[in-house]
Amino acid sequence: MRHKPQESPTVLRAARVGVGTGLCIAFASALLAAPANAQRLFGGAAFDTSAVTRLIVLGSGTPVPDPERAGPAYAVTHGRRVFLFDAGAGVMRRVAAAKLPIDGFTAVFLTHLHSDHTLGLPDVIHTTWVMGRSTPLRVLGPRGTAAMVDHIQAAWAEDIEIRTEGTERGRRGGHRVSVREIGAGVVYDSAGIRITAIPVTHGSWPVALGFRIDAPDRSIVLGGDAAPSPALEAAARDVDVLVHEVYASTRVAPEKRPGGELWPQYLREFHTSDEELGAIAARAQPKTLVLSHVLRMGGTMDEVVAGIRRGGFRGTVVVAKDLDRY
Repeated sequence: MRHKPQESPTVLRAARVGVGTGLCIAFASALLAAPANAQRLFGGAAFDTSAVTRLIVLGSGTPVPDPERAGPAYAVTHGRRVFLFDAGAGVMRRVAAAKLPIDGFTAVFLTHLHSDHTLGLPDVIHTTWVMGRSTPLRVLGPRGTAAMVDHIQAAWAEDIEIRTEGTERGRRGGHRVSVREIGAGVVYDSAGIRITAIPVTHGSWPVALGFRIDAPDRSIVLGGDAAPSPALEAAARDVDVLVHEVYASTRVAPEKRPGGELWPQYLREFHTSDEELGAIAARAQPKTLVLSHVLRMGGTMDEVVAGIRRGGFRGTVVVAKDLDRY
């Protein structure tokens, strides 16, 4: 019989899609109130807590298990606050390598629920707890996020019991998660940091999001996975950094596998080609365009950048690597 997780005190429900401004502000206030003085780093490394906004690429990969690229994940830091966007495979190892706190985040934001963007979510939930987190982890994501977290907690129920009831004496309740399912709009606004969820098109996903982060010193847009999306383009206008996925248009062809004849259609409906992205960036004019989650399909990064130029963008283009900082 298939186990159906029950409503559990380990998954706390916060405001859902369509909530009013008051609840949004209350949720943001709760995030800011989270303890900030108990941040633990791997190996005693020093965490830069200066009031400078930084984007750190934790994972720039795709579903392909490339050992040089972890699954999609990005951190934005400002002072002691650390915001995590997506949780691909290997995320907590990259968090440690980036000298970021390993015992929790101010909040975790999910762009959508594809496996390559969420395989590291159990790692984020349980590793931060084992490393010392004692308060509920705030997770904001599209519809379905709460169900996903329910299943994760059910899958690790025995682990939770043994860690807390056995001689390890893990922190009781530290594994808990506070989930808020979100749609488009401002989802965090506190102490100079505003985070806005942007609706994007990602094939048949009913809800997929990008995020714009506005800080006192700079603005950043994370596109998530998206086909060309007008709202994302508008949000990216004149930003300091635009991080966007891309595929090599010159390499598109049916794949030699069952169903592979649909691969070109899939790419068009779910993703953005290099030439399409070049045209988007030419109109939006970000100061820096960062290419991540690149589907090369046997091509080279130079081919992808050439496609960006064919699309019309003449500004700064960077191909993301894990642990890059912007």
